[in-house]
Amino acid sequence: FLLDLGIAYLVLAGYPRYSEDEEYVLVDNKCKCVTVTSKFVPSKENPDEEILERNIRIIVPLKARENISDPLSPLRTTFVYRMTELCKKCDPVEVELGGEIHQAQQSTSCDEPETCYTYNRDKCYTTTFPILYHGEMRNVKAALTPASCYAD
Repeated sequence: FLLDLGIAYLVLAGYPRYSEDEEYVLVDNKCKCVTVTSKFVPSKENPDEEILERNIRIIVPLKARENISDPLSPLRTTFVYRMTELCKKCDPVEVELGGEIHQAQQSTSCDEPETCYTYNRDKCYTTTFPILYHGEMRNVKAALTPASCYAD
């Protein structure tokens, strides 16, 4: 962030993808299966100049459901990718302003739920489904991502 008269400006920064590489990861959204990287490359028109190249890698999960927590929901047929949503940062950061520390958020749309196209393996997803047990139908809760739902 850069601060000027109480206004916070976002400075776009990334992290190196590989230690020896000049490519920087700007977005790594596991929920939407998208990675955005950038690096400087020689210009084709003028090899003495460098231009910024952006690479967007999208993995489309072919068997994704409309509701990823419901294995019986219909298959998803529409996938929407908006750079403004992919690049938003909702984790609050501490910013010094006028000698005081304030909590700031880098995006204004963080209250809206994010539509995920695949599971975040660090989050526990569950669903309930009917099962016939000794002639009686019961609803049973099941973990869709068991590794993140149960402690070792």
